[in-house]
Amino acid sequence: MTADTQKILEIGRKGLDELSGHQFDLITIEKPDSADLALSLTKIISKLSPLVGNLIEHKVCSYLNTLPEFKGIGTWKRQDPDFPDAIFESAIRPIPGFEIKAWFPLATEITARFKESQKYFIEENTDLVLLAWLPEHLFYGAPTLIDAISIPASQVAKSRDDHYYNPPDYLVVEPENTEDRTRNLQQSCVNGHRFQGTDEELIVARQEVVDMGGRYEYYSIDFDFQEGLQGLLSSYRYRLDTNFAKIDRIDNPDIESFKERVLSTIIHGKKISEWARIFSRATDEELLAVLDEEFGIR
Repeated sequence: MTADTQKILEIGRKGLDELSGHQFDLITIEKPDSADLALSLTKIISKLSPLVGNLIEHKVCSYLNTLPEFKGIGTWKRQDPDFPDAIFESAIRPIPGFEIKAWFPLATEITARFKESQKYFIEENTDLVLLAWLPEHLFYGAPTLIDAISIPASQVAKSRDDHYYNPPDYLVVEPENTEDRTRNLQQSCVNGHRFQGTDEELIVARQEVVDMGGRYEYYSIDFDFQEGLQGLLSSYRYRLDTNFAKIDRIDNPDIESFKERVLSTIIHGKKISEWARIFSRATDEELLAVLDEEFGIR
């Protein structure tokens, strides 16, 4: 079999699609033996997400390596803490990779961030993978994969930058060129900055952007373009936006469709979105009544 980067990613995407409904033998929460414990679990189960997410990354690599299409070509390997989370070690160049983000859909949003610069995806060799998981019984049992999607990282990064970029009110700024620094000091993340000057300063800054010409209408990673943004950043007061690049706020159409599909999935007789509302808004008495009816917990 002759394979290139896109072929490897395509095979990996199909493999991930087939993982829906798969239970991961990672960690199991026993069925609560009291109503009090059940209530506690509904409130804290989301705290398992970082741990389960890391374990799932290992399991995904192990699973991909079982696919016969990869035999004799290469091996999927998890990277920590390097980007992306999983790479395909082989003679194929550019190296295919998956950046994996786990999502617990009973939480309020996809809180993971995606901040890597567009310039790292010019070769189209990396996908962002979203994996939605829940315990098999919502708040106890083994982690179960509800759904998965793999999206070219270049598309996600572009959606992010186009969504946030609005000079001078909001600046999206590329990382410095740090190629000559040691590995642990190299920068790859884009940052968002909100204008914090006075109303009068904002009027002046907006005119300055107009004077820069139409080339600042759309975001670009070009050096000269970024140099202009740095000029604004140094001339006016800005605040680093700590919520920048949360995946739930990137406004990418594929991500939005995936969220809608997952939240509409029926689990234990209700949509996941309905369970999320029950877990977050119901009184303890109302929640216990539902848990008793569905799971026999008194």
